[in-house]
Amino acid sequence: MKPKELGALLLLGALWGASFIFIRIAAPVLGPIWLIDLRVWIAGIVLLIYALIVRKLPDFKKEWKYYLMLGLLNAAIPFSLIAYSAVHLNASLTAILNATTPLFTAIVARIWLKEYLSVRKVIGILIGLVGVCILMGWSSVPFTLEVWLSIGASLTAALFYGIGSVYTKLTFTNTPALSLSIGQQLAAGIILIPLSVVTVPTATISLTVMIAVLGLAVLCTAIGYLLYFYLVEHVGPTKTVSVTFLVPLFGIFWGILLLNEHITLGTIVGLIVIFIGVILMNGVQKTKKIRV
Repeated sequence: MKPKELGALLLLGALWGASFIFIRIAAPVLGPIWLIDLRVWIAGIVLLIYALIVRKLPDFKKEWKYYLMLGLLNAAIPFSLIAYSAVHLNASLTAILNATTPLFTAIVARIWLKEYLSVRKVIGILIGLVGVCILMGWSSVPFTLEVWLSIGASLTAALFYGIGSVYTKLTFTNTPALSLSIGQQLAAGIILIPLSVVTVPTATISLTVMIAVLGLAVLCTAIGYLLYFYLVEHVGPTKTVSVTFLVPLFGIFWGILLLNEHITLGTIVGLIVIFIGVILMNGVQKTKKIRV
């Protein structure tokens, strides 16, 4: 990997890790639904403008129903669940829980696609789940009902990413990645409009919250996806998937630096164990990606 490509990979990890910080800042003020609806609409429009500039404008007329389902499974539901989690969990913990996405993807692929689960995959899944248990059992977070629901929401979001990944594989065989990203964001925005109407935020929206929304939509989502496309094209999906390990690391780093979050020994041990599980999974399933 050349220095330019390595820099792009590190930048992508930093941006996607920062998404949990922006969500943590904005979600308690705007609410999960409004925050995510703003995120996907702004990101979708930015990506649409980019597609117009490079003359790769997608045509959604024939497959709009499939894009609506993609937006629901891969953005509207998981993005909203993560935003809900961020109201009660710190950014570092949310980022680490999101790293379980490849484990859930393997389980969904086994059930839906009947993909073979080797011993190595099974061990990887079990180790990853042990990592989550360590993370929870050794956490300094007070385990109220809201916290348990938030943990469940984060893990369910990872599950939906797995479902969305398998759905994409089945439905969009030869569709360009840029078209998928634009369609996913705009479809999610349309789906969330009815819920946004009945969940209008009442709190005062500060400049900090506005910056967090723009950072989440433009930097983490629109530019993040463009960086992802660049890396897949230049270094391939196998090397690009290593961003899976960078995202929670940067999530922890930004949490400490910007939100003064404290990291416990349990957080470190749980993260390492989850990484071991994901590494075992990537030995076979090399093209899965983490999403934020």
